Amino acid sequence: MNKFIKLNKTIVKCSKCSRLVKFRKKISKFKRKQYINEKYWGKPITGFGDINSRILIVGLAPAAHGGTRTGRVFTGDRSSDFLYKCLYKAKISNQSISKSVDDGLKLNNAFITTALKCVPPGDKPKKNELDNCSKYFDEEINNLNNLRVIVALGKIAFDACVYFYKKKYTLNQKLNFGHGLIYNLPNNVKLIGCYHPSPRNVNTGRINLNKMSHLFKKAIKLT
Repeated sequence: MNKFIKLNKTIVKCSKCSRLVKFRKKISKFKRKQYINEKYWGKPITGFGDINSRILIVGLAPAAHGGTRTGRVFTGDRSSDFLYKCLYKAKISNQSISKSVDDGLKLNNAFITTALKCVPPGDKPKKNELDNCSKYFDEEINNLNNLRVIVALGKIAFDACVYFYKKKYTLNQKLNFGHGLIYNLPNNVKLIGCYHPSPRNVNTGRINLNKMSHLFKKAIKLT
């Protein structure tokens, strides 16, 4: 537990990427109309969940008016609304909503984090920003001693996972992102690609409740 407390304190204080610092401050100042009276978190986001988990769920970055506002990853935005319906159906979460840090949400055998700890403009991080954040992401993976399965939400999160393993191990095989594709990683961990639970993917039918909850149930079986 102490490892995560120490790591999270470091993450929250981070100001390495000037572009991201400037952007998150701008978001916290120029709020969305429906959140005008709320105080935005406006700092980097840490991981959340069961530190003894066998499943790690990885997103790209906190949402501008979700995690950046609420202070918790995948909390208070439309992507999190859909994600938690799926996690609840798969019995990974104790409830189907993720609205605020004090909403009583708990995860069962799962830990959720992001490859990038701050929201990037246009949801498009630069390579140096991912590089700066990779040491935090690396440490989160290293601290999850029981890890067996990583579910990567979207291609950038998937690529960040591959990048981590290429740095740490000899990984010669080409790993291509695809929903439901499973790869064996060097330390007895499996990597699963998953479409991001974004409104665009949900509205276009690329992903739906049954399809995504089925993938999470498959992840449970692989642990």
